[in-house]
Amino acid sequence: MPVLHVDKNSFQKEVLGSKGVVLVDFFASWCGPCKAMEPVLDELAGEVTNVNIAKINVEENPELASQFSVFSIPTFVIFKNGIAVSQFLARTKQEIKAELQKAG
Repeated sequence: MPVLHVDKNSFQKEVLGSKGVVLVDFFASWCGPCKAMEPVLDELAGEVTNVNIAKINVEENPELASQFSVFSIPTFVIFKNGIAVSQFLARTKQEIKAELQKAG
């Protein structure tokens, strides 16, 4: 499943209204560590079929970043059935998979 780009207008439907697990990546286009995570997210999107992956640009959606207390990037938030169940900073692909399994 491809990585979705979500904004304040689609967040309700794509994340909060989603059944199951959604991994949300809060990022900025100028952020080096965020760019380094892009191929990891693309790989995860191809490997983890029961999880949706979404990206939110914090510069374009500061209200969402504030709502979820995102103070540094990349920050990941895992939602299950529309509820935030885990939040963490950048990790390896295996560590992210482990977080997703705990949430699943």
